[in-house]
Amino acid sequence: MMLVSGPSSTKLGGKVAQILGVRNVSVEYKNFPDGESYLRLPEDVRGEDVVLIQTTYPQPDKRVLELLLLIDTLKDLGAKKVRAVVPYMAYARQDSRFREGEAISINTIFKLIEGAGADEFLTVDIHKEFSLKVLRIGAKNIRAAEAIADYLKSMELVEPYVLSPDRGALKIAQAIGERLGAEYGNFEKSRDRISGAITVKGEKVEAEGRDVVIADDLISTGGTIASASKIVKGEGARRVIAVCTHPLLVGEALVKMRQAGVDEVIGTDTIESEVSRITVAQLIARELSKS
Repeated sequence: MMLVSGPSSTKLGGKVAQILGVRNVSVEYKNFPDGESYLRLPEDVRGEDVVLIQTTYPQPDKRVLELLLLIDTLKDLGAKKVRAVVPYMAYARQDSRFREGEAISINTIFKLIEGAGADEFLTVDIHKEFSLKVLRIGAKNIRAAEAIADYLKSMELVEPYVLSPDRGALKIAQAIGERLGAEYGNFEKSRDRISGAITVKGEKVEAEGRDVVIADDLISTGGTIASASKIVKGEGARRVIAVCTHPLLVGEALVKMRQAGVDEVIGTDTIESEVSRITVAQLIARELSKS
């Protein structure tokens, strides 16, 4: 086995390779003056079982194209098997046709990944696991709750209460809460399909003097977390800690959350960011070692 780290996952790729004890090959890459990507694999991959790690943020369009180019190049150069590990899968939120005429974007992306020659596909906390059914190759969704909960244990939380900002992320809050031995629950979130405006509502939370963890699969603009934080701070929460698998942190997301009373924002390294304090390398390596 050998591991190839794509341009957007050099650090995570190195960690996974070290855990597995395999050779880590960094891709040579640059941008042409017109913005097109140049990619080169500097080592012979003929006959190899290759693990390719390439996350798809920031610049999701560019990162997805690089992923496709690398898969196709690996197969064209004679790789025996290509296991595509995409820690953050862009377009996964567009998994259904919410309004007539919309593109179901993740279905298209998966068809392209399969068509490029990937033999297996692994990702971490995809928005909805049912979207993987489009793939006709082996596909696995790795859950990051274990790594997140273990990190939270080291923070010596006071009577922690784990909440998800909507019912869709309740499984994340539940998994973290159970591993912490803490209570868990969820708010109710609604989104206007045209404007994108989000409303968060919740029943009274017994948060007085407690550390509240708001857990989600990703944090984009921070608006949902900010709304949830205002609710629990209003109920007397001692601290509010926002945790997520994928810290997109678009624009002023961090500022918005902190202004709403969030004391700490913590993410994993599926995306390399200033809040990526938890690594999913061990989880990925464990899954890869199974096959």
